[in-house]
Amino acid sequence: MNKKNILIVSALEVETQGQLEDWKPHNLLITGVGKVNATYELTKRLAVEGSINHDARINLVINYGTAGSRKIKKKTLVDCTNFVQRDMDVTGLGFLRGETPFEQDPPVIIQPQHIDFNPIGRNATCGTGDCFVEDKSQYYGEVVDMEAYALAKVCYNYGIPFISFKYITDGADEQAHEDWEANLADGIVEFKDKILKEI
Repeated sequence: MNKKNILIVSALEVETQGQLEDWKPHNLLITGVGKVNATYELTKRLAVEGSINHDARINLVINYGTAGSRKIKKKTLVDCTNFVQRDMDVTGLGFLRGETPFEQDPPVIIQPQHIDFNPIGRNATCGTGDCFVEDKSQYYGEVVDMEAYALAKVCYNYGIPFISFKYITDGADEQAHEDWEANLADGIVEFKDKILKEI
């Protein structure tokens, strides 16, 4: 695996704690929070990569970030390989929760193809939405975040392998905001030890 063809994507600098400096500037992308920012920044980056030199194009996108879970214990690094848009709800018109109306492709749950790199192997489902989850009504999947589905969809459309590694900071409950702040700094250490050392 060639590091120069891998792009690490995170939403916030605070999630990386300044520990991915050796991946800057070409192999680290900070998008900002939420699906719109994630989609815009990754699309812009991949479009530029593809237009400059096809041989230099990114051939693996790795998302690292923090997330909540009611099913996986806090302070655990998990791999996500299935992605659903948890706040897409047009059930009133007969669509499934998570299904984008009148869209044939990608499927409701995106499963990126050709993932050869996955040192963890749990293959969790990540529910992405533009809200910080603090109650059960916003929960969908084993893991909840605010960017991974958008990143997965961009990679799906570009035909680029994608995987997301999430550090579980909180229980997606009423204490989520406090737990996220207390635990987010520990995740990057595990990500470097369990994932980046394998590259």
